[in-house]
Parts: sequence; C-alpha cells; structure tokens
Amino acid sequence: MRMLVLGAGALGGYFGGRALERGLEVSFLVRPGRAAQLARDGLVVQSPLGDIRRPVATLDQAGPGFDIVLLSCKAYDLEEAMRAIAPAVAGGACVLPILNGLAHMAALNAAFGADRVWGGVAKCQATMTAEGVIRHLGDWRWLTFGEQDGRMDGRAAACAAALGVGPGLEPEAVPDIARRMWEKLVHLGTVAAGTVLMRASVGEIVRAGGRDFLLGLLDRNAAIAAAHGHPVGDAFMESYRALFSDPASRYTASLMRDVERGGRTEADHILLSLADAARRVGVPDEIHRAAWLHAKAQEQRRG
Repeated sequence: MRMLVLGAGALGGYFGGRALERGLEVSFLVRPGRAAQLARDGLVVQSPLGDIRRPVATLDQAGPGFDIVLLSCKAYDLEEAMRAIAPAVAGGACVLPILNGLAHMAALNAAFGADRVWGGVAKCQATMTAEGVIRHLGDWRWLTFGEQDGRMDGRAAACAAALGVGPGLEPEAVPDIARRMWEKLVHLGTVAAGTVLMRASVGEIVRAGGRDFLLGLLDRNAAIAAAHGHPVGDAFMESYRALFSDPASRYTASLMRDVERGGRTEADHILLSLADAARRVGVPDEIHRAAWLHAKAQEQRRG
C-alpha cells in the first residue's frame, strides 16, 4: 500500500514514520527547506515508544500511484493543501485528513467527493523543532479513521489492516467516524479554550483552583455535540474528567503553543467554530468566544 504524506511536520512525520516501520511505501510531499533537512538528516522522531531515524523519499509535487493521502496540514492551510494533493487524488488516492475541527470535511467533499474522503482523528501529542526533529510528547499514538458511509469492507479497513497494531501506533478503522470526530472536538475544545485563556497547562490550571472551570467547559462542549446529534459516551466523559482533573498534567493545546510562539493559529477553526455551533443550538458560547478573542488579539499583537 502506497501512502503520500503532505508535509513532514509533527503529525505527518510521526504517523508517516510509523507507517514506514509497518512496511508501507511512504513518500513525503514537502517544501524545499524541509526536503533539504530530510536529505541531510533523514526523518528523525524522538519518542518514548521508540525513536525513528531513517532516510525517506520526498517529492516536490504530487502525482498518481498512491492509495492514501495523509493530510496533516494546519486548518488555515487547507486550500493550498488541496491544490497540492489534487493530482494524487485524481490518480486514484483517497484522502485521510487529520485536521483539527470539522469544517474541513465540507471543503474536501466539495473538492474531491465524499466517496474519496475519509474522516480521521489523530490522538497524538507531538511537536517539531527548528532543526526538524519531531518530538513525541507522551504515549498517545492513536490514528482513527473511516469511510463516511460507514462501510467496513473498503480501502480504509484495508489500510488499518496493513498498518497493524504495535509499539508507537494503534490504527483503527471505524464505522462511526463522524461521532469520533465530534468526540475529538469536545476534548480539543476544552483543552484549547482552557489553556489559551489561562496561558497555562492543565495541571497548572487545576493547581490554581480551576478544576471546576475545566470540567464545566468539558460538559458544555459535550452538550454542543449532543445537540448536534452526536452524544458522547460515559466512558469518554469519565476518561476526560480524569484528564482535566490531574494536578500533575503538563498537557497544553497546540493552539496555545502557537499563541505563545507568536505564530498563526487555528482559533477560527476550533474556538470560533465551536462558539458558532453552540449558538446554533442555544448553548452558552461566551467562554469559547473569549478564548477565540484572546487568540485573535495575540495575532494582532504579533502583526
């Protein structure tokens, strides 16, 4: 099975590297600067679940011959990314997006057709240094995906079988990917709004007395999902109540880290999207809008 990975950043590099370990034929579609790093150093991943250092194939433009395109760009780069991968999709590939939020699905469906676009959820904390080293932060290693019509006998299931399950990566093809994506947004909306507003990790917020604030935000996000027809389960809520109650947690959202770096953020695609979803179903949205405003104000300050 042949996979094209758009970019070789934190998530694309991590999951693409693990796919290489599992025997897939993987190529990375990258810009010249990243291509030079990879040619010089190879793909370098530092992970508590096993490091990767190996040469990889890079491309400067897509073409036919791929089964899957792993799309791991930031949400604000989606239009450029779709243009870049279009030749691979025209050549027969399906798209596995692991972007934050939900809005990208409508754009991908319009461009390529829903039968060629899977839903996808990545649960993995990783970042990339200026030197191009990918640092895996913890033991989250899950890649969940599925075809939008719920079929379990198509290429998504074949991809999961090809990847297998082992150290560093646990892939799963599922029939209910829309629900899984809403679950991800419930979790992500909580950590993003909380850590952006407080400019602190989950543990720092809890130690400061903010446990109830985080749990209230989690409950509110679950209410938004339920009102849109995707209630989250008790096991999910129990797991994330524990995560957002942990005084030792160093967990922060990538959106918060982007704010602190002074870079572009996905505030529109996560926080504003959730605020708009809340307003449509009559759920209070003031916390999401305050977090969104904070992130956007920091973008103005950077400018």
